[in-house]
This record gives sequence, structure tokens and C-alpha cells, in this order.
Amino acid sequence: MLRWGMWRAPQLTADMFALQSSVERAGWALACSFTSSAEFEAAVISSRRKAGAYGRGRGRRSITYAGAAIGTLIALILLI
Repeated sequence: MLRWGMWRAPQLTADMFALQSSVERAGWALACSFTSSAEFEAAVISSRRKAGAYGRGRGRRSITYAGAAIGTLIALILLI
């Protein structure tokens, strides 16, 4: 059986500090650095863009639209 008299003040103080630091670390582990879900989603999309997940679809799309516009202009000029 463990008696209270066996615990010394320095050991008890050290144990209390260890417990307090464990509680603080556990609280930080559960904390979220984002203030809203929109901010989280923006960070996810940004990191995926940096990783190249979405590719260069926007650049290709604008080239396709420009080609279609030039083709339409040429067809209109030839018809007139």
C-alpha cells in the first residue's frame, strides 16, 4: 500500500508540472489553426494546386477558345 507520506514535495511538484505540460500538449493537438471551413478548403485547394493536382486546364481552355474564335472569324470573312 502506498502511503501519502512517501511522496516528497519536489517529486509531487515535478509530477504536477509534467501533468500540466501533458494537458497543454493534448489541447494543442486538438486545436485547429483555421477559423472557418472556408479558410480550410481554400488552404486545401491551394496546396493541391501547388502539387499539380488540377493541371494546366485553364491555359489549354483559353487557347481552344481563341482558336475557335479565329476559325469563326475566318469562316465569316470567307462567306462575305
